Amino acid sequence: MRALISLLLVFASDGAQAAARTPFQIRCEDTISKTVSVLTAQQNGYSIDTHLPYKALTAMKGVARQNAYVLGLTKTESQIRIALAGPMLQDPVSGYECVAPQIGVTITYVPVVIYIGREFPPGTCAYDEILKHELRHLKTYMDYLPRVEKTVRAALAKRFEARPLYAPRGTAKAALAREIDTGWLPYIKAEMRKVEILQAAIDSPQEYARLGKACNGEIQNILAGKAPAGK
Repeated sequence: MRALISLLLVFASDGAQAAARTPFQIRCEDTISKTVSVLTAQQNGYSIDTHLPYKALTAMKGVARQNAYVLGLTKTESQIRIALAGPMLQDPVSGYECVAPQIGVTITYVPVVIYIGREFPPGTCAYDEILKHELRHLKTYMDYLPRVEKTVRAALAKRFEARPLYAPRGTAKAALAREIDTGWLPYIKAEMRKVEILQAAIDSPQEYARLGKACNGEIQNILAGKAPAGK
């Protein structure tokens, strides 16, 4: 991020210079609209899918440990869209231009799908326990979204500081686009991936042990291929 920031120059880097603004700086800072950074986060709900066996869910998640099975799985992915615009002025005397970046960031989760192994039909104790576990994953995703929004919003505000940016004529928008693509987009993706640390904490050995003992052993019996009691 620091290397990219140097692509866009700001006249008046200290107080002495700031006191004597050039006519071009006055035009830029007093006449064009202020820098705007807008970030929105959207949630798109979820659905439940019960048509896959638990072994398919295990393969979907990529569990490699022997005798380890995935009974339910909460699956989604984030989408990040960044729109860049902003008014610009050029100065033929200095050969520079100024731009007030208007950056719009939209972060969404594609609709979340909660998979529950078809061996655990709705209405059973096993289904209810697995769903309860997966809803914790869902809540973690949804609660994390406003946290990312707050973090990214603060970072954008600190970077652009509601001031125009200066660059050699004909290069400002390209430099901004490069900063977005190679700096901000990877940064936001990295912030979104941090939720997986919270998700991993939900899938603790203690939680798996609890599920194994739930419903009077109903889940363990199904995994062992035993018919439920009374069948």
